[in-house]
Amino acid sequence: MQRVCFQLQVKPDRIEEYERRHAAVWPEMLQALHETGWHNYSLFLRPDGLLIGYLETPSLEEARAGMARREVNDRWQAEMADLFEDLEGVTPDVGFLQLEEIFHLEDQLGAAQQTQNTTEAK
Repeated sequence: MQRVCFQLQVKPDRIEEYERRHAAVWPEMLQALHETGWHNYSLFLRPDGLLIGYLETPSLEEARAGMARREVNDRWQAEMADLFEDLEGVTPDVGFLQLEEIFHLEDQLGAAQQTQNTTEAK
């Protein structure tokens, strides 16, 4: 599973609207996200509008392509686009800044355990 973290900037004067829309996401949008590989998907919002998203997916490229084929995604992205800063003509689902993962506890624990097992076997 690929772990994806991203950021966007919600316009400060639109934060309440953003929160309101996400309190009741359309059921067909929720189903589309699930069916196209957006798993364990969460959004975190700072009071100044900094939005951090996290999801797990077999492939971000395939998850985006799957949503691009869904009519509900076209409608959702069109309604959400005005809530964000600096998208420069792209929709939020492709205009976000993907952050680089530099640490994952389970990966490092697994590597440390493997190293320990190799050392003990010698």
